[in-house]
Amino acid sequence: MTTSQAPSPEELAELRERYRLERERRVRPDGARQYRGAEAEFGYYAADPYAGQTPEREPLRDTVDVAVVGGGFGGILAGARLRRQGVERIRIVEKGGDFGGTWYWNRYPGVHCDIESHVYLPLLDETGYVPRWKYAPGEEIRRHAMRIAEQYDLYSGALFSTAVTSLTWDEASEVWIVATDRGDEFRAAYVITATGTLSEPKLPGIPGIEDFRGHTFHTSRWDYAYTGGTPEGGMTGLADKRVGIVGTGATGVQVIPMLAEDAHHLHVFQRTPSTVDVRANRRTTGRDVGADRDGWARERRENFLRIVSGEGAEQDLVADGWTSSAVLLEKLLPSFRRQGDREAFEAAYEIADAAKMNEIRARVEATVTDPDAAEKLKPWYRYACKRPTFSDTYYQAFDRDNVTLVDTADTHGIERMTERGVVVGGTEYGLDCLVFATGFSVGVSGVLSGKLPVHGRGGVQLLHAWAQHGPRTLHGFTADGFPNLIQMGSLQNASSVNFTHVLDEQAVHAAALVAAAEAAGALIEPAREAEDAWIAALAEGAPDHEWFHAECTPGYYNREGLGRPNGPTAYPHGAVAFHDLLRRWREESLHEVLRPRTTARA
Repeated sequence: MTTSQAPSPEELAELRERYRLERERRVRPDGARQYRGAEAEFGYYAADPYAGQTPEREPLRDTVDVAVVGGGFGGILAGARLRRQGVERIRIVEKGGDFGGTWYWNRYPGVHCDIESHVYLPLLDETGYVPRWKYAPGEEIRRHAMRIAEQYDLYSGALFSTAVTSLTWDEASEVWIVATDRGDEFRAAYVITATGTLSEPKLPGIPGIEDFRGHTFHTSRWDYAYTGGTPEGGMTGLADKRVGIVGTGATGVQVIPMLAEDAHHLHVFQRTPSTVDVRANRRTTGRDVGADRDGWARERRENFLRIVSGEGAEQDLVADGWTSSAVLLEKLLPSFRRQGDREAFEAAYEIADAAKMNEIRARVEATVTDPDAAEKLKPWYRYACKRPTFSDTYYQAFDRDNVTLVDTADTHGIERMTERGVVVGGTEYGLDCLVFATGFSVGVSGVLSGKLPVHGRGGVQLLHAWAQHGPRTLHGFTADGFPNLIQMGSLQNASSVNFTHVLDEQAVHAAALVAAAEAAGALIEPAREAEDAWIAALAEGAPDHEWFHAECTPGYYNREGLGRPNGPTAYPHGAVAFHDLLRRWREESLHEVLRPRTTARA
């Protein structure tokens, strides 16, 4: 069967069986417990290698209008949108040494965004900036985050190298008390949490990891003091080193070609290969993207969102791997919905998916000349089971004499570590350095992690209030019993492959809530009935994803093969519809969440 031909029923049956067998090779009964957090004795993996010596300062005991927890794009956008609403005293609290969030931490060699920069970078119209590449390198993205912070005066009042340790509602004064790990205990009329969904590095729970005598680090804390070089390469410190890397997801796909260039020898320990499509990155100009028109970036961003959400558009302005695969990428999104006969839909979807995956596997064969390596690099699962990746240099790296691909599927990952290296299938691979490209823990940051206790009315802790029946919010932002607390993120909200767009819409909504409460001299707090109605709306239209995810190879989309979380977690009709819903709600119903204050603002 060629990649352009529709597979026959017999070929589809063979493919299903191959997918099932490959999945069984990788599923582990411990699920997400196979990983360990970068904490306790492994806390040094999360230490900040970029901030230098943290300056001493006196703990703060003052009052601000809005405290924002997190200085990534979510927090920055919240601050910028609040400024546009006229809010003056804004304090952003960030664990890193500067703004940027994931782009502050991720500075590994080869780091780029996998979403086109002209739709990924927010506030381009407002800042007048035009990205220089179709897919921007990490440093350009980090500089843009700082540009926004400077333009909207967010550095004044910001606390860096500081973590919020608790949020406590003071009933007497009707403000939040914000405590930090540096002894601060300041007050804020409103709190916005923007801690991100993938912010805490995770490590594989490999037996003997503490015995290894070589050097180790996580890609989100790249050790240039050891490797030398920059994100552009030139890692001269690895010229005589045997380097291993664990993880072949979105990060690994970018960093592996760079390590292959500079290491004496590179061992790639792979459990599940990614889909790696053409990136075709290139320099761009303002003329290329129509940046001479007012609102050009917003138009392009909305166009991209409509297409990847399955809404369609007359013209595809971005025209890349995401938009060309939109019909398959809907499975990544809550916007996926079946119309008509389910069995007919699933059959048509399976045919389209098989064609796409055959195309990816054909690309492997056409690029990698070593047949053994090529076979190991072929992905055997449906396209949307894992986040798609894009590269023009990844597959080529495995034709180098100094690169060895080690398949770990049959041993469910690396078996153990020794003083000298790692063991897979009874074979020890000697290493001087092991790099963990193992990504981030899902749902362990912010209020859902339990690491940031939030006490609302009557001292009730947020997670305790949600323990029996699960999270309860209105639109994912606000909750009964927790006045003036606004949560940003993907919980009971909407998502997209371009999450900065979603975050900006959330920031606009959060700022509108604050402005309305200030104008009315009121508190923001939804009624329980409003939460009930929202939970019902999430559940009523939610598609049944379980048939799809149950057949997927393990990953964080399906809790490492153990299935999706129980209960509705996202708006079922997609980001475009959700943003429209929020706009209408702000015009017609925002007043319903405003409750009278009982005290005067200090």
